[in-house]
Amino acid sequence: MMKVSKGDIVSVEYTIRLDDDRVIETTVGEAPLSYTHGQNEILQGLEAGLDGMERGAAKVITVEPVDAYGEIHPEGFFEVQRERVPAEAQRIGIKLETTAPDGRVVFPYVAEIRPDVIVLDLNHPLAGRTLRFDVRVVDILRGERQLVTEGARGSEKETYPTRSGFMRAIDWT
Repeated sequence: MMKVSKGDIVSVEYTIRLDDDRVIETTVGEAPLSYTHGQNEILQGLEAGLDGMERGAAKVITVEPVDAYGEIHPEGFFEVQRERVPAEAQRIGIKLETTAPDGRVVFPYVAEIRPDVIVLDLNHPLAGRTLRFDVRVVDILRGERQLVTEGARGSEKETYPTRSGFMRAIDWT
């Protein structure tokens, strides 16, 4: 039986849950997530937990903040005058787009609303959170030789996530 190892193209079905058991994302019923094992394309803690798993195997992988999106950094919070934020965006959890002083485009979230200021947060929305992944290895592609699969490929749509690749369709309100 093949086991997940460095260089393999691995397809996994997963559900991400928070400590309160709330589901924040799942691929169940959709195309699985595909990535190259050992290339830092997914969260470090998730990749470590998948290492050595066999095709068809399932387990729960708990990923602490240090191996996910990091801890919450206080320097990631800043205040702006309330009138600088459009009224329709003055809701906790809303993602904004703005330009930093160095010219980079950044995407802070509204963290707090005070009478005169809005507190914005540049930390990743999952920073400081322990994540629980319910995973199942669907496919393993070893090099270019052989595809090991449970059935037909789920879809032509392949995904190659980055460290922030788990942000699709998450509603933070």
